[in-house]
Order: sequence, then C-alpha cells, then structure tokens
Amino acid sequence: MKRLAGKSLLWIMLAAPGLWMLWSLSQDDVLAMDLLHPSGETSIRLMILAMLPGPLSEFFGLNRFFRIWLAIRRNLGVAAFGYALLHLLFYILDMNSIAAMVDELGLPGIWTGWLAFALMIPPAAISFNYAMRKLGRNWKMVQRLVYLVLIIGLGHWILLDWAWQPAMIHLAPLALAWVLRSVGRSRRQRTQRSMA
Repeated sequence: MKRLAGKSLLWIMLAAPGLWMLWSLSQDDVLAMDLLHPSGETSIRLMILAMLPGPLSEFFGLNRFFRIWLAIRRNLGVAAFGYALLHLLFYILDMNSIAAMVDELGLPGIWTGWLAFALMIPPAAISFNYAMRKLGRNWKMVQRLVYLVLIIGLGHWILLDWAWQPAMIHLAPLALAWVLRSVGRSRRQRTQRSMA
C-alpha cells in the first residue's frame, strides 16, 4: 500500500507540469508555440535524470538514496517519452497543417526532432516487466537507444535555438557522472591488477 501511494505521488509530480501546460493551452493563456520549448526541455531533463543514477551509484556505491533513484528511473524514462509526445502534440497544433510540417521536414532542426522521437518509441514500448522478461538481455540493448536519443535530442535543441550553452548545461551532470564512472572503473582495475 505504501509503495502504491509512493508511486502514485511520483506520477502526480511527473504529470503536473504537463497537465499545467495543457490547462494553460485550453484556457488560451499560451499558444502551442510557447509550449514547445518547456515540453521539449522537460523531456530532456527527465531523460537525464533517468540516466544519472546508474553511473553515480557505480562510483559512489549503492545506498538508500541511489536504490530509490534506480527504482524510479524507468518511470522517469517513460515520463520523458510522455513529454516528447506532448512536445510533438504542441508542434502539430502550432503548425496546424500537414503540408507545412512536410515542408519543414528537410530542416536539420526539425528532422533531428522527428528522429529522436522515433528512436524513443522502442525503449518506451518495452518499459514494463513483461517485456523485460520476454526480451531477457536484449532488453538492455533496446534501452541503450536512449543514449542516441539524448545526443540527437540535444542536437535538435541546439539547431533550433542556435545556442549550445543551455543544452550543454543540461548535459553537464550526466557527462560528469560518466567521467566519475570511468575513473572508478579504471581505479578498480588498477587495484585488481596490483592484487593479482
């Protein structure tokens, strides 16, 4: 019961910004165009939050904090896909025409967004226990697509904003976590060699 309440609270927190965006749009407080950036940025942030606990817990060691974070990372990844879907919805509403969307498809800032979204679909589609059991070790291979999604998604952001700094600031914690993991692994290897 406690676990269900915790999961429900987590999903309320994850859904709240998206519900607020949809409410604001329905009340004509904002245009769909105004919600493109916050929905896309929220998707990237959640993706990074889902990717951080693995390398950090490997470097610092498993403790209660990292166990909880690791336990909810699949939820964070699914929520990231949900915000990418919302981002797509706002784009469709903003363009208001399939012809206009097709006309833009050749622009690097646009096709990178479509590609990132398409690559998000397989990991999102198998993010449940039954799929994990059925796919076995292959499940992780599909989930690793999120690394490619993140890179393409950040490229999409940079190409549309023509400013690399905000995207790189978002990537910085994950890059630092990867460096820490690499340092930790090489340190362990040196220790093992010295003990052999």
